[in-house]
Amino acid sequence: IAIDLQRLNECADDTDPSVAMAGQVGSQIKIRVGNSWLLASVRNQRQDRKAGSILANIDFLGEGTEEKLTGKLHRFRRGVTRYPVPGAMVYPATTADLKQVYASDGRSAITIGKVYPTKDIRAGIYVDAMLGKHFALLGSTGTGKSTSAALILHRICEAAPEGHIVMIDPHGEYASAFRNTGVILDVSNLQMPYWIMNFEEHCEVLITSTGNDHQVDADILAKCLLKARQKSRLAEHMGKITVDSPIPYLLSDLSNEIQDAMGKLDKSTNSAPYMRIKNKLDEIKADPRYQFMFSGMLVADTMADFIAKIFRMPSNGKPISIIDVSGVPSDITSTVVAVLSRLVFDFAIWGRDERTSPILLVCEEAHRYVPNEKNADGNSVGTILSRIAKEGRKYGISLGLITQRPSDLAEGVLSQCGTILSMRLNNDRDQEFVRAAMPEGARGFLDAIPALRNRECIICGEGVAVPIRMSFDNLEESKRPASEDPSFVELWNNAGGEEDMVQRTVQRWRSQG
Repeated sequence: IAIDLQRLNECADDTDPSVAMAGQVGSQIKIRVGNSWLLASVRNQRQDRKAGSILANIDFLGEGTEEKLTGKLHRFRRGVTRYPVPGAMVYPATTADLKQVYASDGRSAITIGKVYPTKDIRAGIYVDAMLGKHFALLGSTGTGKSTSAALILHRICEAAPEGHIVMIDPHGEYASAFRNTGVILDVSNLQMPYWIMNFEEHCEVLITSTGNDHQVDADILAKCLLKARQKSRLAEHMGKITVDSPIPYLLSDLSNEIQDAMGKLDKSTNSAPYMRIKNKLDEIKADPRYQFMFSGMLVADTMADFIAKIFRMPSNGKPISIIDVSGVPSDITSTVVAVLSRLVFDFAIWGRDERTSPILLVCEEAHRYVPNEKNADGNSVGTILSRIAKEGRKYGISLGLITQRPSDLAEGVLSQCGTILSMRLNNDRDQEFVRAAMPEGARGFLDAIPALRNRECIICGEGVAVPIRMSFDNLEESKRPASEDPSFVELWNNAGGEEDMVQRTVQRWRSQG
């Protein structure tokens, strides 16, 4: 469209920020069509020297009726039914117009900040729409991503104090943010029973071989694991048990089954596969780092209690569980996350007849667990999280992905997120990846992604009425995650006590706790 920028500037009102910005890239304008207004966002502009006017590409956001007395926008809704004709007048959108656009239309919403460039219009997100179709929070390191994630989760917890939120925290950042409103679970109190793993997850932990040997080892483990599960008292009262059934079994029973199977071999059969599995099992049982999961004390049937604890059922006013996996040995971190994610999915499937409450699973550093093909390591966590992204909505599971590298995510996972919150992204590949995932109407905002300030973001998709650029509210100190950058100059000027600090650190390092 051709914009008469001079006329728009004459309409400009310095007391109204949205009108003062009229015609600039990223600003909103309105066009009269009959007795209604079309609202549009300016994507880019260039000067037409022949006509002496400004040519701009715009993205239509929606339309609303016109109030008879004031001539302002009224009853805004997304989508366009009538397009403007050549020669239609273009006007600046006022703050009063934008209040109509961003006002909640009766749906339950949480407010998280202010709409740019206004000073008083609150930016709201429709909770049901955002969680019903998954969401992703993207942003480069240092843009305020963790604090913004904590703010959104705090607002959700305030709106639904009886909710069920599980957050995977790989760096131990969020414990300080939710100490009063959630339950913090780490290696000291998680007490995750080993027998809750399915067969594939057992293989990831106990089988170290590759190639043809891997399949041989897996066949042996499947037979021995099934026999160990069948020795459980619970098995006597159940008709059918598979190698995946979450039935408690003794680690000593599994070890004995492997030993017995090896004793029945004839001399020509190689015993190396049996020894590999048994040695790995003995190694895990003896390693104190694995005690949170592979402890002899965890053989009791605690599955219902464990699920109730991590899913916050009942929540007792603390609807979020922060699962800090920073202390989990790195070689089984992905498996632990896979087990927790699969429990969410399986619980939802087997609880369909009970009409169980929906569960929100939030995954920080998502590119580590749902990597693309180039970075894939064959772990089951990527498979289960991809399945939740594609099918979870049907079973009442919502997925929240937080990542600084969207280009490293698995293909298709980001496109499954109905709401995208994009903070500043410095990398060109990441920007292109987000550009492909964003809906057409939000493309005009994408040019602003490299220029966003800290704690500013662009939100588009199901969770908002129209795509918006907004700045997040300040979060109280007690509710912030422990993710602030250290002050090098300040810390390097504080001397004293370094010898004792090194001694204490070495002691914790050696004892692995």
